[in-house]
Amino acid sequence: MTLYVIDDHPLMREAVVMLLRRMRPGANVVELDRLGGIESAVKQHGAPDLITLDLKLPDTTGNSGVHELKKRFPETPLAVLSASPASDAEEQCIEAGADIYIEKSSGGLEIGNALRALLSADGQFEELAPTDSKLSKRQKQLIVMLDRGLSNREIADELGISEHTVKVHLWRLFRRLGVKSRTQTIHYARMHGLLAS
Repeated sequence: MTLYVIDDHPLMREAVVMLLRRMRPGANVVELDRLGGIESAVKQHGAPDLITLDLKLPDTTGNSGVHELKKRFPETPLAVLSASPASDAEEQCIEAGADIYIEKSSGGLEIGNALRALLSADGQFEELAPTDSKLSKRQKQLIVMLDRGLSNREIADELGISEHTVKVHLWRLFRRLGVKSRTQTIHYARMHGLLAS
């Protein structure tokens, strides 16, 4: 497993690297201080299984880094770690292709939980119910919560998990259904009989 940490702030980069090494002791963690080094790093270390990206790098503007990485590695989970408040940049980052937006001020535990959830795509949340090859029991529960109009915070409180983890679970649900938003999810669920109309 190869994990890429792209951040021009040495202290932040080292902290994320330490988190990832604790989570995946055998993983090859590749550190970059700018996006420009990605090509030679991939030649040397192989394609990434996860990328964490600082939004503001010397060689990126706005969401250009997100766009470029998603174009190169469309299937690789991409976590944006940013000093900007989520209210400022999260929506644009997700629209650009990021899978999750994490504020650097969240603290080690929360950042760790969000990255762990992204890495454990085959974790317990994803276990499929034997009766349905498409969605897990938890994913069906999420659809009902979305239909009820619950916010990520309310879903997190109801399930007893962090808000970042909720975002990861929603990302997985969207990917599984081939949709990009809550509205599309509810529409899909109604069209396919996953919700009582």
